[in-house]
Amino acid sequence: MFRIQTLNKISPIGLDIFPKDKYEIANDISNPDAIIVRSADMNGMEIPSSVLAIARAGAGYNNIPVQKCSEKGVVVFNTPGANANAVKELTIASLLLSSRNIIGGINWTTSVASDPKVSELVEKEKSKFTGPEIFGKTLGVIGLGAIGVMVANDAMALGMKVIGYDPYISVDAAWNLSSDVARAESLESLLSKSDYVTLHIPQSEATKGLLDADKFRIIKKDARIINFSRNALVVDKDVIEALEAGVISCYVTDFPSLELLACKKVIGIPHLGASTPEAEDNCAVMAVKQIIDYLESGEIRNSVNFPKCKLEQRYPHRLLVVNRNIPNMVGSITTSLASADINIQDLINHHRDDYGFNVIDTEQKIPETVLDQIRKVNGIIRVRVID
Repeated sequence: MFRIQTLNKISPIGLDIFPKDKYEIANDISNPDAIIVRSADMNGMEIPSSVLAIARAGAGYNNIPVQKCSEKGVVVFNTPGANANAVKELTIASLLLSSRNIIGGINWTTSVASDPKVSELVEKEKSKFTGPEIFGKTLGVIGLGAIGVMVANDAMALGMKVIGYDPYISVDAAWNLSSDVARAESLESLLSKSDYVTLHIPQSEATKGLLDADKFRIIKKDARIINFSRNALVVDKDVIEALEAGVISCYVTDFPSLELLACKKVIGIPHLGASTPEAEDNCAVMAVKQIIDYLESGEIRNSVNFPKCKLEQRYPHRLLVVNRNIPNMVGSITTSLASADINIQDLINHHRDDYGFNVIDTEQKIPETVLDQIRKVNGIIRVRVID
């Protein structure tokens, strides 16, 4: 029986996928085999040694201590693309919100709702809320993953010109991206040409503060910025200064702060990017399927810290080994098996950065003494058997 801990309310459409005869699921569970989380901050949490995997029901994973997990051999999954349509729709809406001063107009109309001459006032004052159309304007998309590709394609369909920047674009994303999307040679080039800029990249040490005072010195005047990725990608102080100086016209963010909301040119949205029932269901379904596949077969996909691994199991016993990516790891493992006269029928070894993952299938059951021998090898982090 596998034990699954949920740290947030997870869609039952996802949780119901777990076979009831093989899984126990609860938010308060001791020694879980896996954890499913949405927004709960795990960075200060003591992760039990029993945990084999953590699945984030969403794309961002800065609420999970990924490095600590890697050191313990805990595979961390996310669910890229599961909430892409939800974020895409709100991004498209924000292009219009940032241009047409719709919110300002609605707020003003509400303020005069009790005036008997409201119809006359509306006609008289409507010019205060005019704004440009997005048709024919240039949208710069930073990050061409699942969300960025959908935003780019739909913006093209709305008659916008689109420039994309992503030095690490995947093959799958490239296949789905419209061939009419122009490729920016650099971030600076994109910023200098775009009337609108939208961010769709993860937060990391490399991307933190990506848009700062230096970038606002080269950005196209009156540009509008949309951020539904992570708050720290844009430096709050610098974007406020750029707004007040008239360098940029509007900043739409899903991560409002006291300082940002004090600026009239900021549209603060309460982290609604992926807040749709469809997105929550999709994320839960993807997270649960990834957990099941890893626990039951060792398959890894959409991991943020370990390599993609899949090996069709045709033999009854499977050995999974997590190790540091150092020389002679595979040799040490296979030597231990050979010393016990265990023949390897199938094997894959993949690595990602500092860590490796091995899947080894045998016809013979591997004795505990051999498993202990492998665990003692320098560089071995975790050993697990699926029989």
